[in-house]
Amino acid sequence: MRSVVWGLVLGLLGAASAHAGPITALVGGTLVDGTLREPIRDSVILIEGERITAVGTVDTLPVPAGAKVISTEGMTVLPGLWDMHVHLMINGHADYDYWDRTYPPRLRNEIMPASALQLLHAGVTGARDLGGPLEDSIAVRDAINAGKIPGPTLFVSGPFIQKKPSPGTELFRWGVDSPGDARAKVRRLAQAGVDVVKLIDQDQMRDAEVQAIVDEAHKHKLPVVAHAHRPEEIRRALKAGVDCLEHTGLAASPEYPEDIVAALRERTANMAAGPLFWTPTIEGLYNFPYTVKNHEFIDADAWHEGLSPDTVADIKRSLAHPERISYFQQTPQRWPTLKRKFQQLRDSGVLLLVGTDSGIPMKFHSGSTWNELDVWVNQLGVPPIDAIRAATYWPAVAMKADKDYGSVVEGKYADIIAVKGDVLKQVALLQRVDVVVKHGVQVK
Repeated sequence: MRSVVWGLVLGLLGAASAHAGPITALVGGTLVDGTLREPIRDSVILIEGERITAVGTVDTLPVPAGAKVISTEGMTVLPGLWDMHVHLMINGHADYDYWDRTYPPRLRNEIMPASALQLLHAGVTGARDLGGPLEDSIAVRDAINAGKIPGPTLFVSGPFIQKKPSPGTELFRWGVDSPGDARAKVRRLAQAGVDVVKLIDQDQMRDAEVQAIVDEAHKHKLPVVAHAHRPEEIRRALKAGVDCLEHTGLAASPEYPEDIVAALRERTANMAAGPLFWTPTIEGLYNFPYTVKNHEFIDADAWHEGLSPDTVADIKRSLAHPERISYFQQTPQRWPTLKRKFQQLRDSGVLLLVGTDSGIPMKFHSGSTWNELDVWVNQLGVPPIDAIRAATYWPAVAMKADKDYGSVVEGKYADIIAVKGDVLKQVALLQRVDVVVKHGVQVK
């Protein structure tokens, strides 16, 4: 009877294959599928076209004859990672003022495509790009979606919205001077086709301006993410109803104030309002005392991919003295507060997302995401499966894309990675992703 059933299954798969094209099968690895299901040993994943059609094991799901087989034996198989806070327009250079003067003409054709390629080859198949010139951001996203250049599926914000941008940054930072101007700026972003609105320095705005930004974005069904460097930024963001907060606090205070913790708990208890997300981007600060003294990774070449030799040389020159980088001058005061603040966020009930601020000084797109996961698990006590879901399932939920992304289940896009070894035991294995499949195509 079983052979008859599998005969029918194979027949159906064969018919589907004839219609939809060849089948790809990932066979043999331990699947951590991004759901709360236990890992699946000796897994089989069948893919037709861009989508997953079946998930099982070597004992329960035969591989159709003629399928392309990708062996994952001895590997952990996962949904493609997401990085929810990247900056494609920067690539680790230490001097922002110089970069912003020099590189805008090269952003669309070199810098941003290189950043996207490095993320993809690091196993990041989905990313939220939070800050860049509007036309360049849209063009690069659309080129990736059209298959013209390689990269993760992108969700882009275009320019930051803030009270007043610094001179020389107007290309990717837009100021607002009234509630009406705030609404107009958001409408312009929405009409251009952004996926999310990025709000910063909202503690410098009037409440009516912050509220106008959030209300107009939500009118266009766009989520709003907001900086959370300072307590008043957090208070105003929560009052206005933003959807996600970013970073783990610039202020060197030992913990978040009691009123903010209470407000977070009240907000997360309000089920009708939906989840409140928070992207801590903690690793760049947490590891800085180590990386400033142990910076051999700057001499690695994974972050060179896609960049011209003169760009690589320029970035390396800027990083010759990591201990002098002004971007990190307050880190010694902030570092002792990070563990406590991270734990407060976990205890408050917010849904934490993996994001890295990738692109900031010494934070290369080729390695930022696994470093963030490593700190969460090995320094901050997050269970590996929770960290993985914060880099797969929950990002897709945050971007309302979980129908298509975030877990390895039937019907979703085949965004899958595989890594030699047991990632649930050694999450740092993600620094060397062996197999990357995006939308059913093996890209690594």
